[in-house]
Amino acid sequence: MEDLLKRIISRRSGMVGLKPLPLSSELKLVTGTFEGESLFIWNELKSCRGFRKLHLEVAMFGAGLQILHCVFFPEPSFDLPIFGVDVVAGPSGISAAIVDLSPVQGDLPGYVLQQLNALPKPSFNQVRELPAWGSIFSPFVQFIRPDGILEEQSFSDIVENYLQILISSLDRTNPDEPHAPTTIQRHNGQLLYCLQQKRNDKTRRVLEKAFNPQWAKCYIEELMFDSPPPL
Repeated sequence: MEDLLKRIISRRSGMVGLKPLPLSSELKLVTGTFEGESLFIWNELKSCRGFRKLHLEVAMFGAGLQILHCVFFPEPSFDLPIFGVDVVAGPSGISAAIVDLSPVQGDLPGYVLQQLNALPKPSFNQVRELPAWGSIFSPFVQFIRPDGILEEQSFSDIVENYLQILISSLDRTNPDEPHAPTTIQRHNGQLLYCLQQKRNDKTRRVLEKAFNPQWAKCYIEELMFDSPPPL
């Protein structure tokens, strides 16, 4: 998982206008306990041209469980999908890994769709079922349990390919007007994406047990899946 994090950071470093976003020290490094095990969460927020928020999160539970969470939210004025990655790894390897370029305006943008269709079709032994709230994902979502090192490497390659497609799409995209119908539609699409992600009860339950329900609610709704600013 460390290699995947490095690859995401490396690709992100080439995004135009990359700069840090304000984040309190209490959220940059979060510590607690969960079921008797120590809990450590590291967060980083940045923005760049075309993206209102680039969020990276790494969580570690005790000596074994690690979670990588990454979501890049575009500015609604740009015709771009949301890039998202989540990986859960334990001592025996990765148990769950998901990556997607999720549409926020009906279908994926034409250039993104063209590039995704041009990628080799991956084959994994253990494809996982999407959650009930997973209607926000595209047909190109990959949700798997990697079977061995080669499949882990293949998943990392897909993540890097998806991110590169996103970055190259940004280079070809100019923003619409702030109150254009397309901007409004993408704004509403991001609202729906965040609303559906907040239905992930597994994340909420862990944070509630490690801290408290009110803290978990604020963390999820104000840091992980905050709504785009009003137009």
